[in-house]
Amino acid sequence: MQQAEPTPSTRETPSRRRARRFPGVLSVVLALLILLMLVLLPPFVSVNRFQRRIASSLSQSLGRTVHLDSVTLTLLPLPGFTFTNFVVDEDPAFGSEPIIRANSVRATLRLSSLWRRRIEFSTISFDQPSVNLVHLSNGKWNLNTILLHAAHIQAAPTAQLKPGPTPRFPYIEATGARLNLKLDQEKTPYSLTDADFALWLPDPQEWHLRLKGTPARTDTDVSGAGLIQIEGTLGRAASLGQVPLNLQGEWSEAPLGESTHLLFGRDLNVRGNLDLTATILGTVSDSSIQTRLRLIDARRADFIPDHLLQVDLECLATAASDFHAFRNLRCTWPPISVSRHPMVAASGDIPDIRDLTQTTIEIGTPGIPAATLLDWLRIASSRIPSNLAVTGNLSGSLSWHPIPDTASHWEGDLLLAGAGLINPKAGRASLVASDLSLQSVDGFEEATTQPEQPSRLRKNVSLSLRSKQGTPPLAPGFILTPTMLALGGKEPAILQGHFDATGYTLHLTGMASTARLLALAAAIPQFGDGLAAALPTNRATGPYRIDLTATRHWHGPQTWTANTPTPAPAHHPGHR
Repeated sequence: MQQAEPTPSTRETPSRRRARRFPGVLSVVLALLILLMLVLLPPFVSVNRFQRRIASSLSQSLGRTVHLDSVTLTLLPLPGFTFTNFVVDEDPAFGSEPIIRANSVRATLRLSSLWRRRIEFSTISFDQPSVNLVHLSNGKWNLNTILLHAAHIQAAPTAQLKPGPTPRFPYIEATGARLNLKLDQEKTPYSLTDADFALWLPDPQEWHLRLKGTPARTDTDVSGAGLIQIEGTLGRAASLGQVPLNLQGEWSEAPLGESTHLLFGRDLNVRGNLDLTATILGTVSDSSIQTRLRLIDARRADFIPDHLLQVDLECLATAASDFHAFRNLRCTWPPISVSRHPMVAASGDIPDIRDLTQTTIEIGTPGIPAATLLDWLRIASSRIPSNLAVTGNLSGSLSWHPIPDTASHWEGDLLLAGAGLINPKAGRASLVASDLSLQSVDGFEEATTQPEQPSRLRKNVSLSLRSKQGTPPLAPGFILTPTMLALGGKEPAILQGHFDATGYTLHLTGMASTARLLALAAAIPQFGDGLAAALPTNRATGPYRIDLTATRHWHGPQTWTANTPTPAPAHHPGHR
C-alpha cells in the first residue's frame, strides 16, 4: 500500500521549524546574558553609598559601633554583600581594643525578603575573626550588654521559610577564629585558635550556639593540647542573671604533657590522655554543673610502669553569682554511678574564684587498700621493688579552710590500720610492727596517738619533736606519730617525723640490725636515701642501738645524720 503524501497544510515548512526553535534559543541567550551580568556587573555597581546605612544598622543590632572600610555587592552563588575590615568597637568600660575584628565578612541576602522591601540576611560569615573576651574584677563580661541587647530584639527563627512581621535571625558563623581572654586591661596568654563558631535561632525564645577550637598559650610553645567543644542553648531574659542556659562542653584528645604545659606554663613530665566533660543547666546566676574528668593511662614521662593510672572523677556543684561562686561542691572517685563506695570523696565551697583564699575543701576516704597505695607509688617512682608485700587499709580525711589572720593549711589525720611491709630479702616478718598515723599540727603539738608497746618501752619512746625552751615551735603541717619498726632488736625501733610546706624531718631510734635497716631502705628507697652512709663502719652482725635523723627540703637531697657517737654493738649474754 502506498503511503499518502502529506498535504500542504500538514507539511512543516522551514519557516515554521525556525519559529519553533526560536523560543528555545532565546531562552539560552537570555540565560547567558543574565549569567554574564551576574559575573560582570557587580564590580561596576558601587554600593559604598549604602556603607554608612549598613554600618548604622549593624551597630543598632549589636549595641556597639561598627566600622566598615568598604562594601562590595556579589550576586553569585547567592546575592549578598562583602564587608572588608569589619570592626566592632569595645565598650570603653572594658578597654579600647575592638571586641571583634575581621578582614572579611560575607552577608547573604534572603531573596524572599526583597519582595517585601525589607532586607534580611540569611547568613553572616566571618573569615578568621579575632574576638576579645574581657572579664573585669567586678565580675562583668564585655559580652553582657551585647547579649542583653540581642535579647530585647524580636526575631523570627532562622529556619523559617516565609517572611513574617518580624525579621528572621541570620545564621551567624565564623571559621578560623581566635578568641583571646583578657582580665581587666591585661591580656592573658590563654586563647582558643582555629575556632569554628555558629549561632542561630531555632526558637523565638532561645539561641543555639556551637563552638569548636584548639586551646593555646601565647607565652610558651604548646601544640596539640586537644580540642575544646561547646554546644547548647541560651534563652531570652530581662537580665543577664536570668538568662537560661543548657550547655555541654568537652575537652578531648588532650595529651597530659601538653595539657599541663597549657595550664601551668610548663610540662609537668606526665604522660597519658585527658578527657573532661561538663554540663551546665540553669541560669547565669544559678545553675547546676556536672563534670567528669578521666585520666587515661597516666604515668611519669621518664619510665613506663607495669600498671598505668586510670582516674575517673565526677564532680557536682552549684554555680552562683554569674559563675564566680561554686557551692556544695561534691566529687567522687570513682563516680557514684560506677561504684556505690568510692575510694576518695571531696566536698567544699568556693565563695569567690577571684579570691581562692576563702575556699574550703575536705577530702576523705573510707578505706584504700595498702596494695592500691603501693601500685600508685610504683606509678610515681621506678625505684619501688616489684616483690614487696603490703597489708593495711588507709582511712581518714584532710581539710583546708581559711583561718583569719594566719596562713591557711591542711588539717586532719590519716590512719593506715594493720600496716605491714614485707621485703623477701629480710624474711617473712613485717618491717612495720604497728599502725601508721599522720596528724596535723598547728604550731607545736605533741603526738596524741602512741603505738601499742610494752609498758617498759612506752616511757622510753623518743619525743625528739618536743619543743625545747629557746627553740622555735614546729611549723604547721603533719606529724608521723611514733611508729614501731621491727628492725631486728628485741625491742622495736621507733620512727616519727614532721612534714610541712618546706620539707620533712624523720627521727629513728631504738635497736636495729644492719640487714633489717638495709631491707627497709630497699623497700622504700626514698626513705633509704643516704641512710647507709650514716651507719657505723664497724657494723656488728647483731642489733645495735641507733639514733638517726633525716632531713629533706622538697625537691632536694635527703641527709641522714647520727645524733650520738658511733654506736657500739649491743651487749648479749654470753658475749665478752
